[in-house]
Order: sequence, then structure tokens, then C-alpha cells
Amino acid sequence: MEHVLFTSRWLLAPIYLGLVAGLAVLLVKFGQHTVELITHVLTTSGDETIVGVLALIDLALMGSLVVMVMFAGYENFVSKLALAGHKDKPGWMGHVDFSGLKLKLMASIVAISAIQVLESFMNVAHLSDRELAWGVGIHMAFVASGVLLAVMDRLSSKTHAATADYSPHSGSSSP
Repeated sequence: MEHVLFTSRWLLAPIYLGLVAGLAVLLVKFGQHTVELITHVLTTSGDETIVGVLALIDLALMGSLVVMVMFAGYENFVSKLALAGHKDKPGWMGHVDFSGLKLKLMASIVAISAIQVLESFMNVAHLSDRELAWGVGIHMAFVASGVLLAVMDRLSSKTHAATADYSPHSGSSSP
């Protein structure tokens, strides 16, 4: 039973390969947006150009998020990547645990949401007050969720540290 449970983690591998496909889709969309931005550079207003560049930043952040989830998730839940000594290995690889991944994921979502809100304000003439309010409200929900997640993680790490400091043999905690 234990062997089956342990081996079942490999069922996640195709999911991470699916994220590679998602990254390819983001690359295609990034290319489309870039071509559109460049071909209309002389006919668009400054605000439209800013919104176009923000869309590129949004796609870049999303791509980075996918890579982070792909690598950290695979390493944390499936198997270690054999990249020791590889010159292009990102410095954070192998050092991001599940807790760190959650916080990085939430920070990326907040950044992406902030870009969406900024895009909305750049297009304020085309949106209703209700649409703007929903955008800001959803962004603030992400911000609050991120703060709460960070607080819970910090409290959890303090609890784990206090538990690790307790020495069951002596009946007291270490200094």
C-alpha cells in the first residue's frame, strides 16, 4: 500500500507537462500581442500603447508563474530535477518549499491583478463604475488573501519552530 501511494506521485508528471503546453500557449499570445503593438505603434494613442505594454507584462508574469509552479511543484511533489551545476539553473530552484511556493504564487496573482486594475483605469472611459469597482474589489480580495496567507504561514512556522525546540527527553524546551 505504501509503495503504491508513494509511486502515485508520478501521476502529477503529466500535469506538469500540461503546464509546458500552457507556457507555449502564453508564448503564442505574447507574440500576437507584440506584433499587434508594433504594427499599430504609429496609429495608437499613448494610453493604448501603455495598455498594450501592460498586457505584455501581464503575459510575462503569467509565464513566470507557470514556470515557478512547474519547477517547484515537480521538485516538491514528484522528483528532484538533476540540474546540479547547470549554469542556467535558477537560484531559487531546490529552495522553494510548498509554503514558499504558495506565497510566491499569491504574490504573482496580486501583481497580475494589479496590472489588470491598472489596465482598467487606463480604459476608464470605456468601463462603468460598477466594472471598475468590481476590479478593485477583486484585487483587494487577492491582496487581503495574500496578507492572510503570509500571516498564517508565519504563525505556522513559529509553531513548528516552537515544537522543534521542545526536547521530549528532558521535558523542557531548549534555550
